[in-house]
Amino acid sequence: QGWFGPSALNRERQSGGRAGAAVMASLITKSTTRVAQGVLKRIEHVASSLGGIPSTFAVYKPDVCQYQKLPVVYWLSGLTCTDENFSQKAGAFQAACDNKVVLVMPDTSPRGEGVPDEDPKVYDFGVGAGFYVDATTEKYKKHFNMYSYITKELPDIIESNFNVAPVRSVSGHSMGGHGALTIALKNPDRYTSVSAFAPICNPMNVPWGTKALKLYLGDDKEAWKQYDACELIKSYKGRDLHILCDQGTGDNFLSAEVNQLQPLAFMQAAQDAKVPVTFRMQAGYDHSYYFMSTFIGEHIAHHARLLHARMNA
Repeated sequence: QGWFGPSALNRERQSGGRAGAAVMASLITKSTTRVAQGVLKRIEHVASSLGGIPSTFAVYKPDVCQYQKLPVVYWLSGLTCTDENFSQKAGAFQAACDNKVVLVMPDTSPRGEGVPDEDPKVYDFGVGAGFYVDATTEKYKKHFNMYSYITKELPDIIESNFNVAPVRSVSGHSMGGHGALTIALKNPDRYTSVSAFAPICNPMNVPWGTKALKLYLGDDKEAWKQYDACELIKSYKGRDLHILCDQGTGDNFLSAEVNQLQPLAFMQAAQDAKVPVTFRMQAGYDHSYYFMSTFIGEHIAHHARLLHARMNA
């Protein structure tokens, strides 16, 4: 079976090679890298959620995938990132092997010819800054549907083609931490657990968020609430998502003149709603991958424990 699972191979056999070949041809392997006890592949495909443009995601599969289906942890990166930042900087692959999970790293936005953006280009909106929403404004609604891509299209591709278990958790950093929290809070039936590093907890009330939500969703602030973790947790009635967050006290986006992250607002909202959250303020750490690489092993182990328990229930 190898990398691409039996579903694709079976479709090919059943159709004399035609249907399976089409499935396989739609996924183009851009690179293959041996790391820890597994293999990292970068895959390009045409993303229908993103306006039919090519998009790249990465998949890391420990070698043990040859013998058993493993659950998946999806990683959502922050502003300006691609699928590669986490792979190159987080040092997560040994933890994925030790804890027997597959890692999937998508891009942070659509990108390429025909994808709209602001002029002049800014780092905190548009390409590289999809904010994990489904846009509704005329300029952006065709391409900027990262919420649907992450919650529907990408898991369907992964679970149909990569021989993994249909059990998943989600984690992320900064803008990706916002994405992870909001996606899990809106889809507790689809995600076993969620974690975040330095998440943008209350985008409706910080400059990064107000810029993005206005341009992607328009002026209706009621529509913004569905992409704000503080607002979502206020009314959350789902099962325990085992929310784990880490925030460095030396983070310049926390301690500077403008607090873009608002962890205390999230903790207060969770407390008021009686929703269990583990939120750790880690002394001295900043906003970078030095911080994430320090604690990523704990996050992966957290997800793996819950994912494997769910699979064995």
